[in-house]
Amino acid sequence: MFSTREPDESSLVPVSDGRSFVDDICFGGESCDSSLAMLDCLLYRFEECRISVSFTKSLFIKSKVDFLSHEVSRESIRADPKTMAGIAKRRFPQSKRGMRAIPGALNYYSGFNQDFAVYGAALY
Repeated sequence: MFSTREPDESSLVPVSDGRSFVDDICFGGESCDSSLAMLDCLLYRFEECRISVSFTKSLFIKSKVDFLSHEVSRESIRADPKTMAGIAKRRFPQSKRGMRAIPGALNYYSGFNQDFAVYGAALY
């Protein structure tokens, strides 16, 4: 569907007679001009598909943003340091249920640790 970073024309139909809302979208470009061109294209598609955007909640032309518990910049995508500190400060679980919650909390950031499967195997 998005092989060219654009949806197929066949998928550009409204889902219902109402409007749809999008919560989280993050995109960027090599320059301010390319980012604005991409934004223009994105907003055109949203209008075409009757998808609403809350401009009061939107951020534009930022060098770094916090997005879905990640820190996204031109250079990289990193785990949010505040969230990682919260995970590191967790108390040792005192129950089986608490122990089962650990892999779920860590798995969200497993992509940032090359050997997560090796280290996480002991938890499963």
